[in-house]
Amino acid sequence: FMSEHPSTKIEIQGHTDSSGAKALNEKLSQARAEAVRNHLVNNLKADGARISAKGFGSSMPVADNSTVAGRQKN
Repeated sequence: FMSEHPSTKIEIQGHTDSSGAKALNEKLSQARAEAVRNHLVNNLKADGARISAKGFGSSMPVADNSTVAGRQKN
């Protein structure tokens, strides 16, 4: 995709469920996003200047955090 669209910039987003401390979840989600970015750059040779990584912690849930199934989706 990046090769076919050379002017495109992308943001890799990391997320967590609401289990655990907010600060830890923010670090974890940032680490997840950076791991994906690093894989794209180091293994697939994508242009790192065009890829950013942002962790959102538990601030953007896609499902209910009060259930196991919801936390797994988040």
